Amino acid sequence: MIKEITVQELKTLGQPILVDVRSEGEFAEATIPGAVSLPLFNNEERAKVGTTYTQSSPSLAREQGLNIISPKLPDLVQKVGEFAKRGPLVLFCWRGGMRSKSLATVVDLMGIPVYRLQGGYKAYRAQVVDFFEAKLPFKVVVLRGNTGVGKTELLGQLRGDGYPAIDLEGLANNRGSVFGAMGLGNPPSQKKFEGLLYEELELLKEFPYIIVECESKRIGRVTLPAVFFTAMQEGIQILQYDSLVNRVQRLLQEYTSVPDALQEIGIALERLIKTLGHVKVQELRTLLETNRLDLFTERLLVDYYDKLYAYPNEPSSEYAFYINHQDPVQALRELECYLEEKVAQPGRESPLLGIRYSAK
Repeated sequence: MIKEITVQELKTLGQPILVDVRSEGEFAEATIPGAVSLPLFNNEERAKVGTTYTQSSPSLAREQGLNIISPKLPDLVQKVGEFAKRGPLVLFCWRGGMRSKSLATVVDLMGIPVYRLQGGYKAYRAQVVDFFEAKLPFKVVVLRGNTGVGKTELLGQLRGDGYPAIDLEGLANNRGSVFGAMGLGNPPSQKKFEGLLYEELELLKEFPYIIVECESKRIGRVTLPAVFFTAMQEGIQILQYDSLVNRVQRLLQEYTSVPDALQEIGIALERLIKTLGHVKVQELRTLLETNRLDLFTERLLVDYYDKLYAYPNEPSSEYAFYINHQDPVQALRELECYLEEKVAQPGRESPLLGIRYSAK
């Protein structure tokens, strides 16, 4: 028997296997994070059936769709059966319509337990939109600092130690700079990004705070939800700084590991002409082409990034807290102590750390 399930009830299934039966194009645009794609129609078939539906008749479109799907059914059912071995099976389409219903009916007839998501992806998307229209239920701790001080690195270490850190650049698939997309592949759509961010926040909802790196409202091709960006601006601001030498080496290690990095950097330099002028950009290009990468990176930091962001490279009382990242182990220890003593709410227990916060 097919079981209908709401978006809100999905969490009760533990680790459901979400199967998106929409076309490849719809799946690529946005889906429920963690879902697998099993399209009933490919992009061309979907367009064909849609045209018949609007220009001829719904009944003719259904007949056409049946003719397209019928030869695929054995393979579709076999794949669904394999998915079902991994956990509770949930099929969904755009709004819980004919596509998920038709496959769920066949799967049920074959004796495979199946759920069908009421409202489909549209219902999930509405949940995400509603969440980001309300005030965030967290304090937001923001790591600020100039390029290369290791903010993303520190966030990863915090997350590894069980703290509620979110890598916004990782979700956006962009480092948030003129060279930000290098080697990272295609960025997510806005809807997909918001879904990923929503799932991160849901995972950390038992914490009284979250930790992020300072970002502009736009990260590459995606935009932070307004309520989230406002919470960052109003949050606890922490300054992170490091020596110029360490910053240079950190950036060299990160960017030169990207295939064809020097070629991509050379192309991206054109975007700095408006800010730095032709002369400075040509000087940078010469350093790049003669493989003087240390000096190239240092000049880029001093002449462009440090002037752009203008964070102190030393202790500053303008921030709630500051850490020197020259000793990463010590910096991590100091920040974790600050979070436990000054940010966590008394009486709250960390679900990842397994400790109860107490007043200091």
